[in-house]
Amino acid sequence: MPAPMNVFTIVQRGMSAQMVRMNAAASNLSNAGSVAGSEDEAYRPVRPVFGEELDRASGNSTVKLNGIARSDAAPVKRHDPGHPLADENGDVWEAPVDETAEMVEIMESARQYQNLVEAMQTAKQLMLETMRMK
Repeated sequence: MPAPMNVFTIVQRGMSAQMVRMNAAASNLSNAGSVAGSEDEAYRPVRPVFGEELDRASGNSTVKLNGIARSDAAPVKRHDPGHPLADENGDVWEAPVDETAEMVEIMESARQYQNLVEAMQTAKQLMLETMRMK
């Protein structure tokens, strides 16, 4: 039987979730402006889907990754007959990535990650202070 969740487990899971957010946004940014020869082949942005996990032993809840979802945003069709990936009509499909939104997602996840690091450092410091009092 697993041990009940403690503050360090909760913080670690939160940090992992923020890293997943950051990696998804980085993947989206790295594919911004990419083109494909058909609508089906075009890159679609991804977003992590999170849920809550309750630890019945401790009563604490934390985050869990339920999966990665692809956006249903349609790729942008662009007429570029000189492009090597252009179809018979001279069209290419560009990834529908909003670069500004992805940068905001990265900055927000980085801030949340830093907040969790500070929470862990505070918990560690409080534990050390408690041990010194004995």
